[in-house]
Amino acid sequence: MAGARPMAEPKTQRTRASVAEFLSRTPDPARRRECRSLIKMMRAVTGAPPRMWGPSIVGFGRYHYRYQSGREGDWFLTGFSPRKRDLTIYIMAGLARYRPLLRKLGPHKTGSSCLYLKSLSDVDPRVLKRLVRESVRHVARTH
Repeated sequence: MAGARPMAEPKTQRTRASVAEFLSRTPDPARRRECRSLIKMMRAVTGAPPRMWGPSIVGFGRYHYRYQSGREGDWFLTGFSPRKRDLTIYIMAGLARYRPLLRKLGPHKTGSSCLYLKSLSDVDPRVLKRLVRESVRHVARTH
């Protein structure tokens, strides 16, 4: 089609950067321990090793998406990022469908697919694992 512009590549893509090196640069030792706990849990849920996505997201697994607009790409099934203020956990199926689980989780904030935690110790780890597992299953089924 004359004059058509190609779709832009997503800014966040899987990289070859070292997860261990990335986490070693996390200044707070407690946050690093939380990240190691999340790696263990997310690896068990997905069966996939941790990989860096962009400069600051640790993702697990991968799926291909295609929108009606024609935009498509690859994304991680679940992941996290140790941000300064919060530990961000990515629930790619979206959080609205999991309101009953979120009520049992403990203190948190949400975006559409982002779960923000001040500390892992504040939440019920069984509920968090179930939330991640159900989201991963949903994404795997629908993509």
